[in-house]
Amino acid sequence: MLHSLLAATRSRATARCRLLAAVAACLLPILAGPAAAQGGRLVEVQNRGEVRVCIWPDYYGISFRNPKTRQVVGVDADMARELAKELGVRLRFVDSSFATLSDDLLGNRCDLAMFAIAVTPARNAVLRFTHPHLRSDIYAITTRANRRIKSWSDIDTAGVVVAVAKGTLHENIMRERLRHATLLVTTTPHEREQEVEAGRADVFMTDFPYSRRMLEFADWARVLAPPAPYHLSDYAYAMKPGDDRWYARIERFVADVQRDGRLLGAARRYGLDPIVIAPSR
Repeated sequence: MLHSLLAATRSRATARCRLLAAVAACLLPILAGPAAAQGGRLVEVQNRGEVRVCIWPDYYGISFRNPKTRQVVGVDADMARELAKELGVRLRFVDSSFATLSDDLLGNRCDLAMFAIAVTPARNAVLRFTHPHLRSDIYAITTRANRRIKSWSDIDTAGVVVAVAKGTLHENIMRERLRHATLLVTTTPHEREQEVEAGRADVFMTDFPYSRRMLEFADWARVLAPPAPYHLSDYAYAMKPGDDRWYARIERFVADVQRDGRLLGAARRYGLDPIVIAPSR
């Protein structure tokens, strides 16, 4: 009798413990919510053991996926590796583009975008940027055989077709600047190249890093630099707005790599040191 009573008591106690454990398991995320929110993305990245960095994998010298090795190389790819090392986590590159950048960041597909993103008013309205680390002017790419475009001054003339990729800063700038030439907006950067190479467009507009790619990989390409600054753009890293702790950590990283020479060293490896912004004193 006593044995049965003790067994029943232990059974009820075990059931209560299980119930309490289940309730605690349900309440824990709720109770931990404010603390987790206070830790924000930095704590999330550390707990995950991985930082997800959005890149545009065709950005030569910045975040370029080598077609032979499949390795992502470039200034910002190297800086992403440095960031992951400092945070003590793995690095995962997430393919993105200028057209999908905002959706990728706001949709939490990545924690940070690191592919020399030009700071524009439209992007500033929806994203948060670090202070800039690179600055580039606009360059024009035409063919060696094109007889209509001999110098920069020939670009904005009647009959000339100027190609730009949708979603890039060049789209809005050329819409504002062109008075006589026809603007052609292509769906992808590759399409703008194809239009020029095929002769359906006379030039396409790009920046310093991408102009280096054209010189290296396209034997038909000729680069035109503006005779004077045309439109200098600051490039920075972008993230979802809010989360001051995450923003401050990335800002500190950018300042550190500018000051200690890691950024300049990486830029020199890819021939992009002319566009590096010197650290503020």
